[in-house]
Amino acid sequence: MIHSLFIINPSGDVFMEKHWKSVISRSVCDYFFDHQRKASSPEDIPPVIATPHHYLISVYRSSMFFVAVCTTEVAPLFVVEFLHRVVDTFEDYFSECTESIIKEHYVVVYELLDEMLDNGFPLATESNILKELIKPPNILRTIANTVTGKSNVSSTLPSGQLSNIPWRRTGVKYTNNEAYFDMIEEVDAIIDKSGSTVCAEIQGYIDCCIKLSGMPDLSLSFVNPRLFDDVSFHPCVRFKRWESERVLSFIPPDGNFRLMSYHIGSQSIVAIPVYVRHSLCLRESGSGGRLDITLGPKQTLGRTV
Repeated sequence: MIHSLFIINPSGDVFMEKHWKSVISRSVCDYFFDHQRKASSPEDIPPVIATPHHYLISVYRSSMFFVAVCTTEVAPLFVVEFLHRVVDTFEDYFSECTESIIKEHYVVVYELLDEMLDNGFPLATESNILKELIKPPNILRTIANTVTGKSNVSSTLPSGQLSNIPWRRTGVKYTNNEAYFDMIEEVDAIIDKSGSTVCAEIQGYIDCCIKLSGMPDLSLSFVNPRLFDDVSFHPCVRFKRWESERVLSFIPPDGNFRLMSYHIGSQSIVAIPVYVRHSLCLRESGSGGRLDITLGPKQTLGRTV
């Protein structure tokens, strides 16, 4: 599936490459650089570039390009999602993902990539499972590994990898069982001069922090799930039950994860949680004027879900 990965900095230099099968020359990135020179911004570069013998699939994150090389036809969104998961893992391990951070932790980065892909196919992509396999770097562990010659890789396989629930390890115990859900919504709206909403749409996310013992089975329901016109779930969600009952049923990973993302289109009635007022004064001479915009929260907020 994924043959090689190249990480390119803003200057257009390949500062890191990883190969899971045979080595592919970094000259294959010349096709990517050709499109980069033609694009006016990084977002204008095509995410999928077909070459005579390869397919280049890329994402732009943290001012860097992550370019995956495939030798056969694959589902592009599958590769794109994996590349985003790679960046998310780096940010989880190192707090941020930058060129200097990756260079500073080359060894851990290569260890992570080795575990996340097996012969080019995704294997372990959940953060809590990876942290059992590869310990996050810290000063004391780095010093100890330098002295003893050991690596961050664990000598035992995580228990979750041997079950049908690979995103959660077994034997989890907490003194206080807690579960937190954060609903984050980004509203994109057009409001007319009278303050009425012309059109609006929402891009939302549900982030979770689950600290529950054992193997909990949770269900989450919505007041009006028909508003969702586009959804994306964590692999733990039982999709068949969502299709039939519109209920999120899942055994959650341990720790932080994104349960779902959703989109509410402009055809739905969206309650804007803020008000916008404007005041426009033009000079009689026509040489300019003054525009004042006041933005504030509404006292009563309508809920969409």
